[in-house]
Amino acid sequence: MMTEPTKTFNRKFMGYEPAAVDAHIEMLTAKQKLLLDDVESLRARLKDSADEVAALRKEVASLTDTSPTPHAMQQRMAKMLRRAVDEISEMQAEARAEAEATIAAAEAEIEAERRKHEKTLAELASRQQAMESEYREAKEALEAELTGMHDDARRAREQLLADAKEQMDRERAEARRAVAAAREQRVKVLEQLLAVHRDLDSIPAALEAAYREQTQPQEDGAAAPADEKVGAG
Repeated sequence: MMTEPTKTFNRKFMGYEPAAVDAHIEMLTAKQKLLLDDVESLRARLKDSADEVAALRKEVASLTDTSPTPHAMQQRMAKMLRRAVDEISEMQAEARAEAEATIAAAEAEIEAERRKHEKTLAELASRQQAMESEYREAKEALEAELTGMHDDARRAREQLLADAKEQMDRERAEARRAVAAAREQRVKVLEQLLAVHRDLDSIPAALEAAYREQTQPQEDGAAAPADEKVGAG
């Protein structure tokens, strides 16, 4: 009996391709039916051969016992019939052995394919479970990462708002200090201007007094020589 090469299946993302596996199983089922039909045919042929051998043996016995021909003719015919019976028996043995070998090979091939199919199904189930577990783990990891990213973004936004508020408060305080300093400087300048203005108001009187003081000593000097002349006379 000829054996077929080991069947291989194309792999897909989740394992073997189901359509190819189902088609191969269907082919093996059809082949099993053909082998069983061959076995039944061989069994029928064996039965027919057995019936034929039995009939020939009866004919040999009849020829040996009741044939009106001479003894030599009877012996020769009996020998020919025995040879035919032996050939038929040999054919029966060969057919029986071939049938048994065919049945054994078919059963072995069917069992091997059944085990292979069960192994394939187990691999598919295991691969599916592994993929589902990997998918769940990846999903959980992604959800955890997204949650972490959302938390980081929320904290970053809150920090930015806090930094912006702090910067605004600092700038407002600096602006208030600058305004206060400007106001204080303005008051000082106004006070200085007021003092200058007051000094300017007293300048005319001071200038007049200075003029008087400047002219007064000259008048006193002119009067002194006159007095001296009077004294001398």
